[in-house]
Amino acid sequence: MKYSRIVKYWLFFGLFLVFMQIVIGGITRLTGSGLSITEWDIVFGVFPPFSETQWLEEFGKYQMTPQYQKINEGMSLSDFKFIYFWEYFHRLWARMMGFAFIIPFVIFWFLGMVDKAISRKLGIVIFFAGLAALFGWIMVASGLIERPWVNAYKLSIHLSIGIAVFLSLLWVILECFYKERWTKLSLNSGRWRSFLLAFFILLCIQIILGGIVSGMRAALAFPTWPDMNGSFIPEVLLDNRNWAWNNLASYESSSFAPALFQFLHRNTAYLITIISLVFFYRFLKIDGHDVFNYIIFIFFGLLGFQIVLGVLTLVNALGSIPVILGVLHQDVGVLLLASFFTLLYAFRTGTKAN
Repeated sequence: MKYSRIVKYWLFFGLFLVFMQIVIGGITRLTGSGLSITEWDIVFGVFPPFSETQWLEEFGKYQMTPQYQKINEGMSLSDFKFIYFWEYFHRLWARMMGFAFIIPFVIFWFLGMVDKAISRKLGIVIFFAGLAALFGWIMVASGLIERPWVNAYKLSIHLSIGIAVFLSLLWVILECFYKERWTKLSLNSGRWRSFLLAFFILLCIQIILGGIVSGMRAALAFPTWPDMNGSFIPEVLLDNRNWAWNNLASYESSSFAPALFQFLHRNTAYLITIISLVFFYRFLKIDGHDVFNYIIFIFFGLLGFQIVLGVLTLVNALGSIPVILGVLHQDVGVLLLASFFTLLYAFRTGTKAN
């Protein structure tokens, strides 16, 4: 089925909404706002407090949390309203996305502008979106009992599912509007497909590591580059006694887990950069297919920007994570992954046709 341009615009608008949700989520995390709303009310939660009494009631609930008692004790009501805004905005945006997808889809269905094929593909997007919402609350609940922050591992899973929503919607767009065009490329480099898939998996692992590093605030423990407080391998990692499950689970009580995941995140970045330089040179030898060169240059531009952002975020993490740099580092990482996903899709589509 040939889909109309308005369906294409709708899907791209949805892609923008999902990306902005990831952006807002990053701001929410880095401003410490994620635990400001202690209840998950799907219906009445769409309305924020209006009266002073309602604000004091919400503030009272927050004062019962470990985050307030261990970190933010003495916080003013105006400061609470600031962190409440970001968490509320994050949840409100998610609700808005639901309406932005459902209402147009119903209209397009009745008008015969979408068929079962695209509906099945969008079902995958909806599945990941529902999973992200569910795990979002599981993540928040992890910081309302004992920890003053959300669990870093659960945060990373929530971020990863959110990115899965973004990539699955991008896949729908590519399938519906670009597959036929790229099938005609008929490439002869099928041997590269497995390599690109493996590299994409490596990028996904790096995103997961980045989420864990962010959740642990690991940059605060080692805010130096290229060394980690004077060493390539931190001393805490060289002591065999520290390699215990408890140090990974209770990462707040030891510098072992922050050191380990930041070390892995840094060195995975080096590995990605080296591999990228190799296939950048090899891919430019593919003649007559400007689409690949175009996507590759976008990927490398984002990669260079991402490296700079990572270093700047790290060396400026003195006492707190710089919000603007941290958010940019996360979101450029998402765009970097999306650009390579597009390259992988185009390459696999072109080689299958040959």
